[in-house]
Amino acid sequence: MNDLSRDVETIVLRLLEDFDTSRALSVAILIRHKEWDQLARLDIDPKHYDNAHSFWLDRQATDILRKYKDMPSSIDREAEARKLFYSCEAECFRTNRRLFPLIDRVSNPFDTEGVLPFIRKVRKKISDWLGPCPDTVLGRFGPGATFVDRGMRTTVPHKMSSEPALTPGAWPFLIQWSGTLWASACASSGKGPKFVGGNRFATVPKDSKRLRTIAIEPSINVFFQLAYGRAIRDRLGRQGIYLDSAQDIHRRKACEASTEGHLATLDLSNASDTVSKALVELLLPERWFTCLDDLRSKKTYLGSTDKNGVLLEKFSSMGNGFTFELETLIFLAIASACCPEGKIGHDVLTFGDDIIIPSQYSKDVISALKFFGMSVNESKSFVDGPFRESCGGDYFLGVDVRPYYLKKEPNEPQHFIAFANGLRRSASRRLARDHVVHRAWLSAINRLPIDIRRCRGPEGLGDLVIHEDFSEGRWQYRWRSGIRYLRCYRPARYRKVAWDRFSPEVTLAAAIYGVPWNDGWIIPRDSVTGHRQGWVAFS
Repeated sequence: MNDLSRDVETIVLRLLEDFDTSRALSVAILIRHKEWDQLARLDIDPKHYDNAHSFWLDRQATDILRKYKDMPSSIDREAEARKLFYSCEAECFRTNRRLFPLIDRVSNPFDTEGVLPFIRKVRKKISDWLGPCPDTVLGRFGPGATFVDRGMRTTVPHKMSSEPALTPGAWPFLIQWSGTLWASACASSGKGPKFVGGNRFATVPKDSKRLRTIAIEPSINVFFQLAYGRAIRDRLGRQGIYLDSAQDIHRRKACEASTEGHLATLDLSNASDTVSKALVELLLPERWFTCLDDLRSKKTYLGSTDKNGVLLEKFSSMGNGFTFELETLIFLAIASACCPEGKIGHDVLTFGDDIIIPSQYSKDVISALKFFGMSVNESKSFVDGPFRESCGGDYFLGVDVRPYYLKKEPNEPQHFIAFANGLRRSASRRLARDHVVHRAWLSAINRLPIDIRRCRGPEGLGDLVIHEDFSEGRWQYRWRSGIRYLRCYRPARYRKVAWDRFSPEVTLAAAIYGVPWNDGWIIPRDSVTGHRQGWVAFS
């Protein structure tokens, strides 16, 4: 691919023309001259702006294609992801070498700096929060792939029907697993667990510069990883960190901090890939560490031809069922230990590597994170100035300036509806700036068939409708039994798997685990294959 699609180029250039700023002009020139590598690396600093509107214009211009997976650049994003994998492993190696002496207390080279008392303080917090490590847990299935289960064969009954896999270190959990309905279903079909050396390297979209690295775990490992992740999540909830609703709280705090300046928002680079083995062993209680260490994969295989794998210096990667909760716990303890006057859940919060702390303690927190092997992402961390961002919320002096990111080439009606809605949502009326995206919005709408253009409705219905206020008079609706139904463009065809393809033992086990029957069908993840016009209940 040597160019953007004509539709994308037309809509984006129209948007940039109406923005009429020097940055928008620069982006338009890069697009017209096909300077894709420069465009992919273009960045923006909110410190150079004094008002929300100007910053939003330039940021939207800069970032409209930042996450576009079809960007026709010469950057090998897969190669960049692998390069980063090795770079993070090298960083973890250095961290392990620095921290291992502190685990065994063989030598105390940092005593003069007061590091050991600080480490004991962090350890004490984590120990108090976690409490005893549960000896048995209720395993859970995740929605994604496992080492053996790929593609569309990742539903719960598919996983119960395939050959279960685990790493050698996870063998103690076979006793718990053997008492599950999953194990019974496997036994009835003559399948037993097999050992694999570790997890499998994989990538998912991140931005136009590189892919995000993840790892695909063996099925029995991830079954119990998710259970211990839930246990850590519950313990965090007792401290006021409710991960199920934390994103909204973080966004609200970031909005407040952008006007008051009392809080700093920090973001870490490659956080999960730089949490080293030694760091976890140093900070966690012994029983918790042993349990999680048994469940983690100690090797990563980089491809089908990789027979030896890479022995990992990191503790766990994204894809492991407890990684997110573990890093939330560790970063919270470090931040809390640095903020003696901070209150957890109020002005000391973590959600993965999204960290919020009182601004006055930011230098101490950053120093502590660096000592433990973390790298603070300076381009996404904000201690002062009018801008803060956390958990997908971007605020400039209290105004939402989150841009819209076009992530893939639109080629079907639902894609153009999402494109138009994304532009309109970004151009919130709170800044009275809808007019600057109107021509681009209209250009996206005009690529829809006339019938589908009639599907108008509120933002609350998502991308089933083209977002528009009721006052504009173009909603099409009808009443039935006192309920108003709006015309929409909705998913209508799905990939389906019949329940009768699975054994009675698997069907029973899946039902006990809560998998819905759906009139005799299983609907896999990402299973929509077609859309059509229809009606959706609104009020």
